[in-house]
Amino acid sequence: MTIFALSSGKGKAGISVIRVSGPQTKDVVLALTKKGFSLRPRMMTLNWFFDPDTNERLDRGMVIFFPGPNSFTGEDVAEFHIHGGYAVVGGFMEALSRLPNLRSAEAGEFTRRAFDNNKMDLTAVEGLADLINSETESQKRQALRQMEGELGNVYKGWRLQLITAMAYLEVSIDFSEEEVPDDVTHRVIPIIEKLQRDITKHLADGHCGERLRHGLQVVILGAPNAGKSTLLNYLSQRDVAIVSDIAGTTRDILEVHLDLSGFPVSIIDTAGLRATEDEIEIEGIRRAEQRARDADLKIVIIDVLGGSIPDKLSVDHFGNNTLVLLNKCDLLDNVNHSLVDDSSIGCWDVSLKEGRGMDAFMDALKGQVENRMEFTQTPSLTRTRHRANLRGAKDNLDRFLSAEHTEIELLSEDLRMAARDIGKITGDVDVEDILEKIFTEFCIGK
Repeated sequence: MTIFALSSGKGKAGISVIRVSGPQTKDVVLALTKKGFSLRPRMMTLNWFFDPDTNERLDRGMVIFFPGPNSFTGEDVAEFHIHGGYAVVGGFMEALSRLPNLRSAEAGEFTRRAFDNNKMDLTAVEGLADLINSETESQKRQALRQMEGELGNVYKGWRLQLITAMAYLEVSIDFSEEEVPDDVTHRVIPIIEKLQRDITKHLADGHCGERLRHGLQVVILGAPNAGKSTLLNYLSQRDVAIVSDIAGTTRDILEVHLDLSGFPVSIIDTAGLRATEDEIEIEGIRRAEQRARDADLKIVIIDVLGGSIPDKLSVDHFGNNTLVLLNKCDLLDNVNHSLVDDSSIGCWDVSLKEGRGMDAFMDALKGQVENRMEFTQTPSLTRTRHRANLRGAKDNLDRFLSAEHTEIELLSEDLRMAARDIGKITGDVDVEDILEKIFTEFCIGK
């Protein structure tokens, strides 16, 4: 069946792109142009487009034809570049819907056909989805690397090593001995040991890739009136949170998504930490504590006018992922730095109201964000399913190397299961159960 869809964004535009893919693509071009099919592959031509039923003009625009298998989907593909008014696009889509053996595409169906026709593996498919949804420069760069096959090539290389090791074992099954022959062991063990080290290193990436996809979670904590909402407004450069001298103004989670030095960051303002009997405020503090436990970075704000000892609820959040701000330093001659222990990343004297000391703090914050999402030579894991399958593969390799059993058939099964786990990531084995979830992440026309 041939499919069609609006591949550009909906709404008024100078140009809209309608994509067609499938065996009737040439017939569609012929029906709309009223010409013999003489399009040169991959060359745009200017044409009038007509309604096949009424012969009325639909629009004047460009058409380009990509013959399969050298196209995005691996099938014959045509793209119609027309004016982007509602009436023009609507009339064009209506005309297509009346053609025989043609139907509207489902979400992600173009990309699904590209996968089915071996134009890309699942990691490349996911990279394309990430590229479409990218909002920062770093997200775009990571998505491009994955879409171009860098991550998939790593996994395919590992799977090929496993298949090579399995081949050695399969040959040795013909031996009459129950134990694995020494010459086979000498060949296979080094391959598996290196592969195990490579996978272990890959898993120990600090979740950089996943953080880059979803954004680094930065939680602002502190007592009421310490300056949390003022900091949120400062970072977002707009009045997101209400700033008031009344304690307990913020009772729920406020979240702002920022582009910080090209990296996606979610800044989360929370309820003030204090002992209270107000049920709503108690729930807000519980949510603040939960977000703090899940945070990649914490910013704890201490009001230097609050006394010689900061509140214990704030101090309890000091740690190696914590930046501490001693706020309202403009109102105090000498700031007591003993308020902060050595467990935090660093401490800065600031006045959030006046912006004093914030340049140094912002430089430090950007540095911490970059360190936690830095690019590596090997592409990072970007999804939980990748990590789960690699852990499964590593478990099977661990069992192989543990000498838990010595029968050739069982050892070969360990490697087969490891290869299957890795193959699930790229789609080199049956992964029907996860395909629907992956492709429905796309918009119609992708």
